Amino acid sequence: MSVSITTESGMATVTIDNPPCNALNRAVREGLVRAVDAIEGDPGVEAVVLRCAGETFAAGADIGEFGQPLRTPHLPDVLHRIETCPKPWVAAIHGTALGGGLELAMACHLRVADRQARLGLPEVTLGLIPGAGGTVRLPRLVRAELAMDMAAGGKPIPAVMAQEAGLVDALADGDLLEQARRRAAQAARDSAWTATLARAVRQPDDRAALDARAAKIRARAGGQTSPGAAAAAIFNALDLPAEQALDAERATFLALRDDPQAEALRHVYLAERDTTRIDRLKNVAPRPCTSIAVIGGGTMGAGIAAAGLLAGLGVIMVERDTAAAEAGRARVAGILDGSRQRGVISDRQHAAMISAFRATAGYDVLDRADIVIEAVFEDMEVKKQVFRALDASTRPDAVLATNTSYLDVDEIACAVANPSRVLGLHFFSPAHIMKLLEIVVPAKVADDVLATGVALAGRLKKIAVFAGICDGFIANRIMSAYRRECEYMLEDGALPWEIDAAMTGFGLPMGMFQMQDLAGLDISWAMRKRQAATRDPAQRYVEIADKLCERGHFGRKTGRGWYLYENGTALPDPEVEALILSDSRRKGITRKAFSADEIMDRILRTMQSEGEKVLAEGIARNGADIDVVMVNAYGFPRWLGGPMFLAGRAGTTPA
Repeated sequence: MSVSITTESGMATVTIDNPPCNALNRAVREGLVRAVDAIEGDPGVEAVVLRCAGETFAAGADIGEFGQPLRTPHLPDVLHRIETCPKPWVAAIHGTALGGGLELAMACHLRVADRQARLGLPEVTLGLIPGAGGTVRLPRLVRAELAMDMAAGGKPIPAVMAQEAGLVDALADGDLLEQARRRAAQAARDSAWTATLARAVRQPDDRAALDARAAKIRARAGGQTSPGAAAAAIFNALDLPAEQALDAERATFLALRDDPQAEALRHVYLAERDTTRIDRLKNVAPRPCTSIAVIGGGTMGAGIAAAGLLAGLGVIMVERDTAAAEAGRARVAGILDGSRQRGVISDRQHAAMISAFRATAGYDVLDRADIVIEAVFEDMEVKKQVFRALDASTRPDAVLATNTSYLDVDEIACAVANPSRVLGLHFFSPAHIMKLLEIVVPAKVADDVLATGVALAGRLKKIAVFAGICDGFIANRIMSAYRRECEYMLEDGALPWEIDAAMTGFGLPMGMFQMQDLAGLDISWAMRKRQAATRDPAQRYVEIADKLCERGHFGRKTGRGWYLYENGTALPDPEVEALILSDSRRKGITRKAFSADEIMDRILRTMQSEGEKVLAEGIARNGADIDVVMVNAYGFPRWLGGPMFLAGRAGTTPA
């Protein structure tokens, strides 16, 4: 049974047991209604504790019911029954109370939480707003500014912060259930409880500042509608009687539930959960991993090292000499200092991470590392030399990974005696921030090595996607294809800033040419030179970027690239425009104007066409994985679901 009741000495304990996350599906809702009926009809019950079995409090709605017709009893009606019960209900919160789970807790009269619990309203991440009173009850418990951030931002807050804000009435230092029962008994004895909706709204200290806060939320959301709708719902809670605010919230929730954005966001959410669920790894245990080594202390190596430290791992960085090791150490220290200044880590955590890090020259310390990640220059011979050295200096059971962005991982694996311990771990820069990790699967990799890569991704809080071997794997291969299409449009009639404006207007965080200037034009130039010998001579090739590099225009770091940079501001460069027009004339191309829609149509069709090739070659398992990659690597708008979703090709295939 999903909901059960036990009664002892006038205290009823209502337990939700719906593994794995106690989702509030129809059976749970029906069980809660029966529980209210039984408690109201039992004169021996004086107070109630609501708890959940397993590892978490109710974690929200059952996503399996999304897209289906709504079925009674509806959650708002269930919560109304709990809130208007004449006997006090106390929620005992552990794990996470998210979405409908937090709405359920707020409908109770008091809340006691484990110190490690987290509470939030993440509905906006699925294109929704709370639909069972979350935006109306929350600003009656916490100040309006925090209510706005939680409802429109979607990020959960820790229990300690929730208690300080008034969302939680007490923190449990020992037995959570016992403390919740004591609180419930006291409430019944002293009549010390109030229905949440009967409380006064906590109006903002500065309404103009709250208006500005909402404006920033809408601006950050770009084309996604749910954050702005959540902000509007908080204003309704501040300005309208509770019943009117509840009705308005529910109407907005139902409208958003049927909106295409909700379907797209739900697709991405489910796809991100399923990327590593493959038959090959069922019942395969990963190898132990408590420490990693990173070979190379440049931007990428430092980012990977910092990601490991932030995840609580011991990290060794190896560089070619003492000076390079010290430079790498300084880069890592700078990243950790930035995390401390932003409040991501405490002073104590920072000190622990610094003590868990070592930067050195020489491979003699690598016998301590469970996983070694190579992050050196993108050159096959250099990488093979590194792997030959790793083969001689690491434990036979250590996993060896390459962070290559384009190169053949099978060829790299052949540099070691046992290629079954080699895989690709392609991080994206900055590696301590970017969530995507492509796990590149060589032909001879062992199953437990692959499982170890997945486990490391989880430890680093990355979204892992399996990729086959080709030039660029999934992300960079597709990006390279639409980068070429953008370059074709330069010759055909568009200018870099016009293409970039079309891309950012579509919802991408950065245009193609802005991105190249930020990364450095010399990086892709080196790749193009490497590919020159094998490039199909019949393939159209645009030389404009090469000519910019020949002039030393490598992007932001040199002050000129596709744009001209003055005091950090990117400006259209007349020299670039003249070069583009000259190349069009030289090739006899009649230029034409492009609208933003025409630019994006060509880019999207190229993404989708290359995605189809990636699928046909088995480089990606399914279209959903491609969508996850494009959303998390290049900022494809989540609320549009990804390029394959838009093309109707996001369905999954067997693992």
